[in-house]
Amino acid sequence: MHAKKEPQRCGHARHGRGPSSYWMHDPGQVFAELKLKPGDCFLDLGCGPGDYSLQASKLVGDSGLVFALDKQQESMEQLKEKTAAQGCSYIHAMEANILAPLPLTNACVDVCFLCTVLHVPQVQKAGAELFKEVRRVLKPGGRLAIIECKKGDQQFGPPIHMRLSPEEIDEALDEHGFLRISLADLGLNYMVQYAVQ
Repeated sequence: MHAKKEPQRCGHARHGRGPSSYWMHDPGQVFAELKLKPGDCFLDLGCGPGDYSLQASKLVGDSGLVFALDKQQESMEQLKEKTAAQGCSYIHAMEANILAPLPLTNACVDVCFLCTVLHVPQVQKAGAELFKEVRRVLKPGGRLAIIECKKGDQQFGPPIHMRLSPEEIDEALDEHGFLRISLADLGLNYMVQYAVQ
């Protein structure tokens, strides 16, 4: 006789479900730093399996919105199935290239989130266009939050030559009018947040 499976709550994440950094650090600390509130619009760029998007949906609630964008069709199809099954109609999973113009209107996002995406060489090369688009979709007073692996010799994560320090990210964002407002130590990773100057 099989045990009855408990229904999954919207926003519940599990280990080992595709490429995700969700369990490399304490997700509770990440969301405590993000300070999402009901009614917020959260944009997860390069969302992978959508762990952060699902958790964000619990915080913004049905008065808010979550946009989850990734170029991997399979990940987006799985996330759409999951959100439909759990009744999360306010999560919009979209297959999209985040290095192209974003399929969002101007000034609609409260928090834009980039987790372990910025170190990817193609993203770094197209960084100027990406940051222009992020600035376009952010509301006045909106924030950009970036998580990256600390520089150091670790057994997992990107090679050390690909890793970015907070200061390198500061420099890349400064010319686009972003000002650092916080830096949080997540153990193996860090999260830096920016506001538009």
